[in-house]
Amino acid sequence: MGKPRGKVENMGGLMDTPTVSVIMLTCNREKLVGYAIESVLAQTFRDFEFIIVDNGSVDDSGVIAERYAATDVRIRVIHQERGSIGFARNIGLGAARGKYITFVDDDDTCEPDFLEFLLNLAGKYHANIAICGVAVWEDEKSTLFGVPDEPILMDGEAAVITLLWRKRYSNGFPAKLFERSLFYGLIFPEKGSYEDICLMYKLLAKAKQVVSFGLAKYNALRHGNNNSAATTQHGMITAIYLSDYRAAYGERTAWLCERFPRNAAYWQYFDWSFQISMVEKIIKYNLPDCETHLAEMRQELFSHSEEFLGSSYILDFEKEWMNCYVLTNST
Repeated sequence: MGKPRGKVENMGGLMDTPTVSVIMLTCNREKLVGYAIESVLAQTFRDFEFIIVDNGSVDDSGVIAERYAATDVRIRVIHQERGSIGFARNIGLGAARGKYITFVDDDDTCEPDFLEFLLNLAGKYHANIAICGVAVWEDEKSTLFGVPDEPILMDGEAAVITLLWRKRYSNGFPAKLFERSLFYGLIFPEKGSYEDICLMYKLLAKAKQVVSFGLAKYNALRHGNNNSAATTQHGMITAIYLSDYRAAYGERTAWLCERFPRNAAYWQYFDWSFQISMVEKIIKYNLPDCETHLAEMRQELFSHSEEFLGSSYILDFEKEWMNCYVLTNST
């Protein structure tokens, strides 16, 4: 992590070493960013710095951030020309001085005890990473992403497996508190999309202890302009999306097989699981310009059909999709 590369308009009143660095990117969210900022400033835990990276906004998002910075010394605003999400997050990391790092999206909000809750989890369980649940809001209704029963403790390898099942937490960086030292030697990819997929498993793998408690302390707003909209609105999937996604998953599988070889069958299963889900979506939604991806993934799955279908992890619907879309080659 280096020095911030953007232009720092307001450095605020610098604390010696804040406990937490809250990092938020903003770009053209003038109607929502104020709510996100106010939810951070309303935290019951007060010892934090708030780094806002204005990633090339052409609306008043950066101006709004500056107005808040003028009223609270904990806010630092960094303005830069429009770059990738990974590039902007690396700028935020380079500016961060806290022992812990957390990320907030500019169209989301935090509960007032968000930081306090995560810090208490990390301290009580001596965890390098603490994770809370997320209330996902759409059309004024919310659904919980997470399991709110009780905290679970995991080492890094188990935390990666839990991540890949996508039931307790996701690849998204919000709703998680990281020891800043975990980022040493790691940066967000600055080219392509889905920098979260490319980095999250590496951070979890480095952790000695991860704690997850799914009580919702973070609120995610779902709308058509989310950066991750294609993950839930499958008709938005494009050939470029698939290229980036497939490259990220392929790299992840190879990295995990090398890092944790005893669970190679797990890592390979998740790779095939991703591929069959993409095959199903290409066919179901008749996605344009995805014929090459479809043919390549079908061939890969057909070549490994015996291993995939014989996996102890495979789900019933994946067996059905294999029979329908690969083994019988229906369209």
